[in-house]
Amino acid sequence: MTVAGSTSGQRRIACLSPLPESALSERLPARFDVTWAMVPAGASPEAVREAVRDADVVIGDKTHRHRIDRSALEVMQRCRLIHQPAVGYDTIDAVAAADLGIPVANSAGFNSDAVADWTVMAILMLMRRSALADRSMRGGGWPLPSFIGRELGSMTVGILGFGNAGRRVAERLRPYGCTLLHSEVDERPWEGSTQVTVEELFRRSTVVTLHTALTPATRGIVNARALALMPKGSYIVNASRGPIVVQADLIAALESGQLAGAALDVYEEEPLPDDSPLRSMDSVILSPHVAGFTVEAEARLLEITAANVARVLDGEPPINVVNGVAAARA
Repeated sequence: MTVAGSTSGQRRIACLSPLPESALSERLPARFDVTWAMVPAGASPEAVREAVRDADVVIGDKTHRHRIDRSALEVMQRCRLIHQPAVGYDTIDAVAAADLGIPVANSAGFNSDAVADWTVMAILMLMRRSALADRSMRGGGWPLPSFIGRELGSMTVGILGFGNAGRRVAERLRPYGCTLLHSEVDERPWEGSTQVTVEELFRRSTVVTLHTALTPATRGIVNARALALMPKGSYIVNASRGPIVVQADLIAALESGQLAGAALDVYEEEPLPDDSPLRSMDSVILSPHVAGFTVEAEARLLEITAANVARVLDGEPPINVVNGVAAARA
């Protein structure tokens, strides 16, 4: 762990993510005298607590290896902001942070375009079975008779979660002519898509794509009952969070033919275990949690993170706060 000593007037930032210290430093105004505690991937929970103990700002772990739980929060007597360099913040006990008066913010929107691009790619690949066709061709096959596809314009696509990424997906899908539905906890009208209940979304959609945060309400929301509501031969796409889907129920729906296919970027357990049945299913497209990982998204992530840190160091309230604590502690 790289820890620079702090002296009077210096601000200490603990970074739990594998972000380049130089890239963060060069994006902060020169007027700040900052020391850094860069926490490596293999650090123990005790080492994480020690790193964040005297930090003015903590940058969370976008790789989800390090958790900031109540035991860590309780030693963070100086912390004025926890900024998560990601959209999901389920590795941070945001409720406990609110109890202690610590704002938790995320990087909402930084990778929405990247996730939306991946989602449309995944839907098209599923309907044309392109990954399986590629594997067959590389193995010497010519599987023409069995590779009849579907057209996106004939589909009803249900978007579960209509925030930044969900709306970007809708924008990309609308020109294809498919029927668009979306479901969200609050009212979010959007021209070209009809807002429906979660149950109606599953009942009517031949493709369901997931873009909702992982919360107690959404954990396991895609389960055997929800999948049974879908028309037989439908598709699931998940570039959100793995535990939103009950993975055993998804596998059962694929094996029974209730689902024609699934495209997954996230999983209940990451990395995906070597013996997972998903690895051997021809109807499944897999990627290793990289839907939002592009050159452009990573550049935006650094800018958003540094900008929020700078705001707090200047005594301004942070943006993108997710736990209701509007202002940083003095």
